[in-house]
Amino acid sequence: MQFANSVTLPLATYEPRHFLLTVDGPVATVTLNRPEKKNPLTFESYRELADFFHACAKDEDVKVIVVTGAGGNFSSGGDVFEIIGPLVEMNTKDLTAFTRMTGELVKAMRAAPQPIIAAVEGICAGAGAIVAMASDIRLAAPGAKVAFLFNKVGLAGCDMGACAILPRIIGQGRASELLYTGRFMSAEEGERWGFFSRVVDSGELLGEARNLAQMIGTGPTYANTMTKRMLAMEWAMSVEEAIEAEAVAQALCMTTEDFARAYRAFAAKEKPVFKGD
Repeated sequence: MQFANSVTLPLATYEPRHFLLTVDGPVATVTLNRPEKKNPLTFESYRELADFFHACAKDEDVKVIVVTGAGGNFSSGGDVFEIIGPLVEMNTKDLTAFTRMTGELVKAMRAAPQPIIAAVEGICAGAGAIVAMASDIRLAAPGAKVAFLFNKVGLAGCDMGACAILPRIIGQGRASELLYTGRFMSAEEGERWGFFSRVVDSGELLGEARNLAQMIGTGPTYANTMTKRMLAMEWAMSVEEAIEAEAVAQALCMTTEDFARAYRAFAAKEKPVFKGD
């Protein structure tokens, strides 16, 4: 099945041009794959990644997505010569089209129903740090270094949703420090601040991320999708509104066959096998 965004469904059959994609059961792994330059993003890879995450909303087989980088680094951000150089020559209209396009990647990641796990090692900077930030869960190798480098190139820290999302992950003061200075945050510091869920040995990082993805992927799909939606929507709600919204969401989950299946398995002292219905 072909869509206007040129991403073929099911995703297991799709062959991207600007990153690697493997699908193992319910888990899709996206690998940023320009290791000779520490996996920078280009105009084309921004667009294809955004199209890919938009297409994920229509794929019922992939339950969880892992994002990682090749060659020991996550991503160095926007390619200096392929992106930053041309931007200097653009007018305001074209620049706004570009910044909206990069923001579309974050919106697509947040709109995808699948939980997204970032497996971060080595350099994770600029737009690469944003991709990690926009993921739902982040694991790190000990040598991972994260930096929101925008002010290092004369830009504001308010890029691709950083000023909205990063403070919600690590707090306003810590986010302010990173966005004002552009300094690198170590893996250990990131774990302490809550940016990373945990630090994993480099040789085990991708395997640990995939194991976590498999664990989530065998869970109740509709309920996991609802959890991701509510985690996003409740940012803009009062506590009272959130409690009411969760009451409605949970009631919907109680209508699923997975809910009844879990009860029957519990009664039979068996482990439930969820099917996403």
